[in-house]
Amino acid sequence: MTRSSVRILVVDDYQPWRRFLCSKLEQEPGLQLVGEASDGLQAVRKAEELQPDLILLDIGLPTLNGIEAARRIRERAPRSRILFVSENRSPDIAKEALATGAGGYVIKSNAARELLPAINAVLKGGRFVSAGLAGGNPIDPKDVQAHDHRHFEPHRDQEADGGVTRHEVNFYPDDEAFVAGFGRFIESTLRNGNAVVVLATESHRAGILQRLRRKGVDVDVAVEEKRYVALDLADSLPTFRFAEHLTAETVKLATQRNLRVGVG
Repeated sequence: MTRSSVRILVVDDYQPWRRFLCSKLEQEPGLQLVGEASDGLQAVRKAEELQPDLILLDIGLPTLNGIEAARRIRERAPRSRILFVSENRSPDIAKEALATGAGGYVIKSNAARELLPAINAVLKGGRFVSAGLAGGNPIDPKDVQAHDHRHFEPHRDQEADGGVTRHEVNFYPDDEAFVAGFGRFIESTLRNGNAVVVLATESHRAGILQRLRRKGVDVDVAVEEKRYVALDLADSLPTFRFAEHLTAETVKLATQRNLRVGVG
């Protein structure tokens, strides 16, 4: 299939997220947005009517969930390829979604860097699974399309001592997804013994803190060790004096470990 002929249907119940996907597609020559749907039944009807080449399909949809919608779409638009784009990170859900005959599964918070490679893989008849899911069971790594991230990886700066600094940008469709996704990142960082600085709104900081404690992370110890520093976005960002808020202990840790700075 040539890129000039690719007609895409976008299905998601969250309008700001649909706008994000559509804007990504509109920037790519050869990708044509032919329709949008906001629930599962509407997705099935539009797929049958439009017979698109590719459908970007969410899982948590009203009236009919994305997995069931995919099964019906396969019957009514058998030539349409399906790429799931969901924030659900369950390997079991991803496996069930792929079992419908879909060509791929992209986690929403990874879409900024993975969506276009996933589209390319699926259009070529391959399979693409987000990196966070591809390496674990029950998804068989042999079923995952080998994909090249050279043009989509986060920027890396090689430092003088040979270390690597990663700069990552993720997009979240709503506050709940932000707290869940950012919380996972912080939890992993702290459990690995690293330090993290969180620059976020008061409600986001409270949500993240609640999630970390629910997951059994000893935040109080991390705060005492200066490995968890939470700053208020309203106080820090407008003045651009973020660096002044970093304590000497945290800066020292950053030189010894892998300091990650999260901005929300």
